[in-house]
Amino acid sequence: MSKPKVVVTRKWPSEVEAQLKDLYDVQLNESDIPMSSDELKLALQSADAILPTVTDVLSSDILNVENKRARIIGNFGVGYNHIDINTAKLQGLVVTNTPHVLTDCTADIAMLLLLMSARRASEGERLILQKQWIGWKPTQLIGQKVTGKTLGLIGFGRIAQAMARKAHHGFGMRIIFYSPSQPAQGIMDELQATRYETVEDVLTEANFVSLHCPGGEATRHLINEQRLKLMRPSAHLINTARGDVVDSKALIKALKEGWIAGAGLDVFEGEPNIDPGFFELDNVSLLPHLGSATEETRVAMGNRVLANLAAFFAGEEPGDRVV
Repeated sequence: MSKPKVVVTRKWPSEVEAQLKDLYDVQLNESDIPMSSDELKLALQSADAILPTVTDVLSSDILNVENKRARIIGNFGVGYNHIDINTAKLQGLVVTNTPHVLTDCTADIAMLLLLMSARRASEGERLILQKQWIGWKPTQLIGQKVTGKTLGLIGFGRIAQAMARKAHHGFGMRIIFYSPSQPAQGIMDELQATRYETVEDVLTEANFVSLHCPGGEATRHLINEQRLKLMRPSAHLINTARGDVVDSKALIKALKEGWIAGAGLDVFEGEPNIDPGFFELDNVSLLPHLGSATEETRVAMGNRVLANLAAFFAGEEPGDRVV
């Protein structure tokens, strides 16, 4: 029996690609150049499975391509708002993701950005790299203390809870959060966390606000000009969720006019195209979507996709099916 044909849209860790070669008739992306819409359509027509990443927009137009052969979309990542889920459902396509395995590393990046923003680390590094540092002085780059402050989380899923553990147990931070649903009491007790009724309540009280909600139309520009004005002038905003959760223009204005003290961003609206207004600011720390970028996590994500594919082609239910 011939092996199922699989198309991988971007370059993956070598050990995962080696397993794909053993198990499937696989088309890899050695150049790592993102596939065009026409290339994605061809992949859906020529392969039994397509394995996209967050950089691959699988719109209704692409998923509705005629003479489709693909039966499963094995997404490399937790978020899947780049896939038109309603169309996938109508087309009878199975969609899977890779939850759980990137929780800690993404929470690490959120904590890193919080510390970078609070202590003005990006400004300090630029000062040295630009050879402008002339030595220590008592008033240089005064930032915000982190230990003992209040961390507000918008969303309280696995990554938010992991960040809360690091912040509470490591830095003695008080944890408050907004979540549409009530989490397990045991988790709240462990973190001494308090659930607030609205996003606004969290924004008003927190010293640091970290975003952990899914992307998509329901949360697009959740953090807008009106809500940014609710935050303290000494507060910092951290985003490792999805870029479109924050109105970039409003955030740039808030940082420029001092509504808040700083921001740390790992994700951006329309990435990799970043609003040039951010480059004019000193009080923002920018990272190139590094949330899950550790060797252990990226391999684990690939292995999760492999497990979902194996189940599907064996006629079983994939463990991480979202559609």
